Amino acid sequence: MTTVMAAGVFDILHLGHLYYLRAARALGDRLVVVVACDDTARKMKHNPLTPEEMRLDMIRELRTVDEAILGGSGDMYDTVKKVNPAIIALGYDQVHREGEIQKELDLRGINCKVVRLDKFASDLDSTRRLIRKIIDWAAFNEKMKSIEGE
Repeated sequence: MTTVMAAGVFDILHLGHLYYLRAARALGDRLVVVVACDDTARKMKHNPLTPEEMRLDMIRELRTVDEAILGGSGDMYDTVKKVNPAIIALGYDQVHREGEIQKELDLRGINCKVVRLDKFASDLDSTRRLIRKIIDWAAFNEKMKSIEGE
């Protein structure tokens, strides 16, 4: 059985996340998703809007996901050892570099391949784009209220 590991913050679940997880799942027989803890999310991306346990629960509910675990705030390779994947699937926009991860896996004697997945093209394929659209929508509604006298 080929285990694939995918990881992310998954702050506001959107179609880009679902595409990433579906593509990761297609690489093997079992998909384990590591949801970044709040501390890691802050260090790597942004202060999450939703708490780690809520994000973990959302990912656990997805049919594509066989198992979801909360990542630690320390050495990410401890989590890799725990999951023991054959493949680590990186999203197109994740900051990690495949070559650096592969080199570290090899140094630590972890038999695992790193794969960078393709981008899913949509106007709302990232959390930041989704938030920007919500902000624009709210600003437009406020402007309309002032024009229409509400």
